[in-house]
Amino acid sequence: MASLQDQLLKAGMIDEKKAKKIKKEQRKKAKQIPKGQSQVDETKEQAKKTLAEKSERDRESNRQREKAASQKAIAAQIKQLIDVNRIDRQGSDVKFQFTDGTKIKTLYVTSLLQNQLSSGLIAITSLNQQYELVPAAVAEKIKQRDENIVVLQNVPGGEEIDADDLYADYKIPDDLMW
Repeated sequence: MASLQDQLLKAGMIDEKKAKKIKKEQRKKAKQIPKGQSQVDETKEQAKKTLAEKSERDRESNRQREKAASQKAIAAQIKQLIDVNRIDRQGSDVKFQFTDGTKIKTLYVTSLLQNQLSSGLIAITSLNQQYELVPAAVAEKIKQRDENIVVLQNVPGGEEIDADDLYADYKIPDDLMW
């Protein structure tokens, strides 16, 4: 079988002068490569590089997919914790005000729930702009998953008096409403 160069010569597409020039250039290229090293195939190198880039993109997309799935699972766990452990506020008549970010919100609770909120036995959580009361232990579990869900959780009996506080002698009553 004749080479491509021979076929092009027979068809008259190239002349002998051009064919010799091409052969000469090929020999020069072959001699430029040091002995013991094979000629690097550029297409193979490009294919390897493309394959490596594709596998890296695939790994990154898998990581993002796994991260989204874990966030979804955490959100479901938080919702379940709140739904199962929510404290019923039926018959609430006392207005309890608290801050959510920069806004002051109001929640109606019973006087017993108000005392428990003040002492840190229960906490207020916010999920989808709905506020629910949950026990402090459940609030801690929720904080482990996402601390932004717990809006208010007082520290039980942990009020320390600062030595430089000028108003240390004047205690704020627990039943003071603002």
